[in-house]
Formats: sequence, structure tokens, C-alpha cells
Amino acid sequence: MKALSVLGTSSSAGKTWMATAYCAWLSRQGLRVAPFKAQNMSNNALVTPDGGEIARAQAVQAEAAGITPCSEMNPILLKPSGSLGSQLVLLGKAQGHCPPAEYYRRFDELWALVRDTLEGWRSRCDALVIEGAGSPVELNLMARDLVNLRPITHLDARWVLVGDIDRGGIYAQLAGTWALLPEDLRRRSLGCIINRFRGDLSLFPNPQEWLAPHAPGLSVLGTVPFAAGLRPDEEDGIDPFDHDRGSGDELAWIRLPHTAILNDCQPWWEDSGVRVRWVSRPSDLGTAKAIVIPGTKNTIADMRWLRATGMDQALLAAAARGVPIAGICGGYQILGGSLRDASGVAGDSGEEPGLGLLPLHTEFSEPKIVTQCVSSFSGRAWPTYEIHMGRSIRTGTGGDGTPEALHSVLAGGVSAPEGMRLGRIWGTYQHGWFDVPETRTAFAQAAGMAQHRAQPIPWAERRRQVYGGMADLIEQHLDMEPVRRHFGL
Repeated sequence: MKALSVLGTSSSAGKTWMATAYCAWLSRQGLRVAPFKAQNMSNNALVTPDGGEIARAQAVQAEAAGITPCSEMNPILLKPSGSLGSQLVLLGKAQGHCPPAEYYRRFDELWALVRDTLEGWRSRCDALVIEGAGSPVELNLMARDLVNLRPITHLDARWVLVGDIDRGGIYAQLAGTWALLPEDLRRRSLGCIINRFRGDLSLFPNPQEWLAPHAPGLSVLGTVPFAAGLRPDEEDGIDPFDHDRGSGDELAWIRLPHTAILNDCQPWWEDSGVRVRWVSRPSDLGTAKAIVIPGTKNTIADMRWLRATGMDQALLAAAARGVPIAGICGGYQILGGSLRDASGVAGDSGEEPGLGLLPLHTEFSEPKIVTQCVSSFSGRAWPTYEIHMGRSIRTGTGGDGTPEALHSVLAGGVSAPEGMRLGRIWGTYQHGWFDVPETRTAFAQAAGMAQHRAQPIPWAERRRQVYGGMADLIEQHLDMEPVRRHFGL
């Protein structure tokens, strides 16, 4: 096995995108490819077939590489939960909440876990594509950084450095990072990548000529243009570019403070006749034809936020006007009548009334539910998954009639009704519920979105098309020879 690390000059420089593209490209060359990120901090997680949870970014990279995701691709996952710090997930299993100071006290133990996991990959793949985190040269953090430079040294890997020209200061990004890297790490460089160029590439000639005097030895592999149509799931959920996409009737997604798995909205981007907006103010809901409350890592805290900001009243007013509202996972819990987390296992502790739009009570307790499922709706069956602490029970009938199951779910070999539908209020624990055109069409029709037309290709298949396009893009715009030589291609 040989390893390639994708480092970045900063957070959100494009490491996740570039690592995914390399996974797709190396797999296309006939190699057995696997992705890896030692430690990820993200509430965007996915359930693996072995019953664990990893950051969605590594699951997407596995899909791009053509392999099944597993817990060893992301041995440490931190899921921010608010005042308690982050839920610590080790090799796919939740370990409770961990304040930052405790996490750093456990550094030696955690590095041993990463090191052993890296060793396990030596016999399982030809190419390990390692994604870094933030910047590799945060001087105050380098001694306790187990994501960026330590894996490179341990595996004798090579690296590429991604800088984001869209932020400005691209030469300072690249030269500054190069200057702060230890000499032994510089010798492992395959070059740098200028990412997210917008406009006419001919207006940005010869970046190597400008960079060379300030970063001698750092080669520019090329400039990758921004490609809006080649956007797989983002590591941190939604890029600022994606807060308002499309045109047509407005579908508002509530931007909760602890939103988890924002990627549930992405299939809507492929549809026509709909404008997808992420909103956080009561006034933002006035023009919405339909509303979605997404998942959250801290349901109690986010219910309190809805009440403190007046968003709860805006949601209730929208429901009274007949606006359809769907809740996914934590959003489903919020639609219910009451929430109780006696010991804070899912975030903030306490009891809170929900919106009361569904006759539902949610109790939060161990163990965490982490399950792959197959959902069925309107003749379509497709994979979905659950990640949550709460258990919800029906408490009676609703004010607008008798609720019914939203759909059916196959899990653990057993098929059963799941979710709840009461008039125009829909709720489900299934992430990925909007991945197929049937669900989006049904919700849009309930909202009277006359111009909406769903992309007929399911989102999972569209993602595979995107990966191919990403591989094409880097092959067209980057010098791939250093990577070819490293992997013996």
C-alpha cells in the first residue's frame, strides 16, 4: 500500500472535494482505493454496514472509490453537541460526551488507535487517500495533531496541498504553509493545487512563476475551476454558496444551531421549479411554500432556540396557513408534543414542549440507535439510515384527525410502518428520505408547487455520475504524473 495525503491551507479549502476526486481517479486506474481521515469533527454522519457511524465525507469518498464504507475509514469522529463538548465516536461506536480538555489528555491513547488503524489498511488496499483537517501548520497545535502530519510520517506517504483562490491571497496561503512545514515533510511533497477558480482560466497564467521565489521546491500541479454541478456531499454539510439555490417555489430548511446531516437537502438541488433556502429568522418563512426541519445533534437545545427566536411561532403560523412541514430525525422529534432528556445523553438535559404538530413524545436514552434501513414509499424502495438517541411514541390522535405512518421501513430483516403523517405535517427518522424522486414529488404536490419537476435519477446514482465528472476535471486540469509515479502507474 502507498498513501497520498490531501492537505489544505485552511479549513474549507477543498480537501474533502479533492480527496474524493482522487479516490475516483485512482479507482479508475484499477487500484484498490480506500479513504481515511484520522479524526473528523462533523455532525454529518452516515451508518456503515458494520453498524458504526463515520463522517459522511469518508462514506462519500468510499462510494467514489467503489467500496463499502467501514468504521476504519474514520476512527475518531467528534460530533459537536453544545456546552457538553462533543460526542466522541471511536471506530464507529459512541463513547459519550467529551470536553476538549479531556480529549487532549487522551492524545496518546487516541494516536495509538489511529496508528493501529493505519496499520490495518496496509494489507487491505493499494492506495490510501488521507484527508487532512484545517491547516497542517497550526504551530500551537502541531505537537498534538494526529490528523495531518503524523499519518504522513508514519506511512511514508506523499502529499498534495490545496489552496482556495476564491478566498483571495492564494500565494500567501501556499507560500506561508510551505514555509512553516518541517523540512522532512517538505521532501514528501508532490505539489500544490489552486482550487475553485471562477472565470476565465486564461487570465491566470503561470502561477508557478509567481510562487517559485517564495516557495522554492513547491510545484504547482494546476488550477481547478469551480464546478457548481460537481458537488458531492460536503464534509461540514452546506457550503455558503449553497444556502440559496435554484428558482421557483420556495422550500425553506430551518438552520438549527446544531443541525446534523444537512446533506438531506441536496437531492432537491437537482430538481427544477424549486428554490431551496436555509433560513434562521421568523420573517424568512413568510414566502415558503413548504418547510423542512432537519436533524439536530441537540434536540432540546434547538427546541429552546426555536422558542427564543420566535421561530416556533412562525412555524405554527405556517402550519395554520396550510404550509406542509416535514421533520427529519431531530426535526421529527421537534414536531411532537414533548421532549425529555433526563440525563443529557443527547445534549442538553431537561424537558421541553415541542411544536405539538404531531401527537408524539420523545424520550432520550441509551443506547444510541445506529441502523441501516430500506425505506419504501409509493412503489420505490431505497436505502436510508437512522442515527439518534431519542425514542418516540405516539400519544394519541392529532387535532386534525388520525395520524398514519409515513412509509414502511425494512431494518434487521423486519418490515414495519415508520414515521408519521398528519395532514400536511410529515415526520420520519430516516436520513436520505428525500433521495428518490417519489418522496420529493409527493411533498411538492402537497405544497402545491406546480412548477416542480423532480430529477428522475435517484440521488445515489447521480452521485456516482458526479464522481466520474470530478475525476475527469482533475485529470483535465492537473498534472497527474507525480501521483502516477508515486503509485507506480
